[in-house]
Amino acid sequence: MSVKTIAAFSAKARTDAALGEQLKACQKLKELFSLARDNGFELDEDSLYPPNEPQFTADQLSERLVKALLRA
Repeated sequence: MSVKTIAAFSAKARTDAALGEQLKACQKLKELFSLARDNGFELDEDSLYPPNEPQFTADQLSERLVKALLRA
């Protein structure tokens, strides 16, 4: 798994409105991982954090996950 997989999942969520809403509803990382897995993406938690560049935008995530992943 790599940052490319996270980027691909993020891109799909931007183009698929239903998936984007489901992503935005995720409050916990395990929910995000489950959603990704259900859509064919295996995410690795370590790749979500710095020093890797964020692959999600604040408007894609719940406020809780924005704080956890984007350090906003």
